[in-house]
Amino acid sequence: MFLLDVLDQTIKKLKSQTANVITLANLSLGGFAIVFGLHGNLRLSLLLIFIAALADRFDGMVARKFNIESELGKQLDSMSDIISFGVAPALLLYQGILHEFGGPGSFFTVFYIGCGAFRLARFNITESNGYFTGLPITAAGCLATFSFLIIPYVPAQTFLFIIIILSFLMVSSFKLKKV
Repeated sequence: MFLLDVLDQTIKKLKSQTANVITLANLSLGGFAIVFGLHGNLRLSLLLIFIAALADRFDGMVARKFNIESELGKQLDSMSDIISFGVAPALLLYQGILHEFGGPGSFFTVFYIGCGAFRLARFNITESNGYFTGLPITAAGCLATFSFLIIPYVPAQTFLFIIIILSFLMVSSFKLKKV
């Protein structure tokens, strides 16, 4: 009987941390995307960001399915999102094209990261009402990452506009229904 109780408690503990483990996978993928991007392996960086987006999608689903949503999980998710969809895509675009613009390229790379952090902080202090205020950082990060694929086909200045527009969309006050 004692062994069954221990097994049951262990399963409950593992189940309660499943979403957080997936969130940490998201963060790790974003961290590796940054490292590979800094070493010039931009295509692998791009792939890791997209896999991080899948992990980000599943952590919330798992938390709701197992009814294990927590304040810790919400904060951990935001920390992961700033890495995987703020820093990693910004550095991918910087390494891929924005470095060509010198100071302005650097400024708007950091500006994008700051806007993403602001958006996440605002999200964390507001009540969930079925709507996002501003473009979610995950969507912005995926759009920025996807735009990397068109670098050979569009003028370089386009990417300054992309990163500026995504930055302002994240901190804007428009409402977007949660899906």
